[in-house]
Amino acid sequence: MNAISKPRNAPLTGLRVLDFSIMLAGPYCARLLADNGADVVKIEPPEGDDMRVRAPLRDGHSAYFGQLNAGKRSLTLDLKCKAAIDAVRRLVATTDVIVENFRPGVMDRLGLGYEELRAINPRLVYCSISGYGQTGPQAERAAYAMIVHAESGFDRALMRYAGDRDRPAPGAVFVADVLGAINAYAAIQTALVQRASTGQGQRVDVALMDCMLNLLVYELQEAQFPVATPRPSYGPVSATDGDLLIAPITPKNFEALCEATGQTDLLKDPRFAAVAARAANWGAMMLEIERWTSQRSVDNCLAVLDAAGVPCARYNDTGAALASPQNRERGVFSEIADGAGAFLGVNAPWKMSDADTSIGRHVPKVGEHNEDVLSGLLGLSANDIDALRGAGAFGAKR
Repeated sequence: MNAISKPRNAPLTGLRVLDFSIMLAGPYCARLLADNGADVVKIEPPEGDDMRVRAPLRDGHSAYFGQLNAGKRSLTLDLKCKAAIDAVRRLVATTDVIVENFRPGVMDRLGLGYEELRAINPRLVYCSISGYGQTGPQAERAAYAMIVHAESGFDRALMRYAGDRDRPAPGAVFVADVLGAINAYAAIQTALVQRASTGQGQRVDVALMDCMLNLLVYELQEAQFPVATPRPSYGPVSATDGDLLIAPITPKNFEALCEATGQTDLLKDPRFAAVAARAANWGAMMLEIERWTSQRSVDNCLAVLDAAGVPCARYNDTGAALASPQNRERGVFSEIADGAGAFLGVNAPWKMSDADTSIGRHVPKVGEHNEDVLSGLLGLSANDIDALRGAGAFGAKR
């Protein structure tokens, strides 16, 4: 097995993928395909994907890039060069899936649009991830995740739930990208299942906006049917040494909470006696609970509440997840390595009883697999590859 091979029980073994994507959504989608055994060839410009220099850096190697591209092979091509485009077209003939997340129209202008490539390979599943999708008046607008967060209503929903702001808070967690990646992965699997019965591939069109709107399940219904009672907003309560979150959502949760904290009088308080009443007076209810938590440490609060079956959690920094016994026991992380050494990458968010779906162990160098891909998949000789190099397929002639 070479550095990127997966065991035979990886479910997508034998599937070939060309990954033209950049940034986060597309690369993560393609990496999930690689995690599950697909042979993913990342096509990047001769100088390498811009994300290779994105912090955090160790000896010039980006852990951020590594997390999104481990387990792939790297093929560098200058897509402005006809010889490079011709090579891609030859690769497409034996490719199962393409993943790209350029703005709509870019791949068409390169001569690599869906209709052109479908003519070469009718079984091709061609997945495009973009801000607004391939159709509609906003299709060609520039959009990153944070743009979609703002326009979808997500940011203002968070502002409303925070309760202490009159404008949305800044953010840098790209929810839309991760949702887009996982939804694209799921849609690709669906298209492959359909291909098994029809023999035909198809275009898969994933919009980050659509993904965010699917996240806003309650908010979209509330926008159509306004409610008199605001939705409970789950926030911190204080302990002597930090904050914790308590979520007594069901009647059983609330009863257990009151009994565990010795506040059974709250069960008879008309403000909290029923689900609707608790929702309307959620802030007041949590202030009562905070009278108990504020006299104890976070650890003590969690021990008491966990024993009673009350949903609760400590507010952690993300670094705490790396040392979490739960995450380590479950195998959430695996060691991966690039030119700067080993570090932890997070595995796909599912486990399968009879399949290896862990992240690939090797982060490819720029163009590391040029010869392997061109000789192994296209049958090119060393002279053929030199001719491509001379034609500028790998960048400016030297």
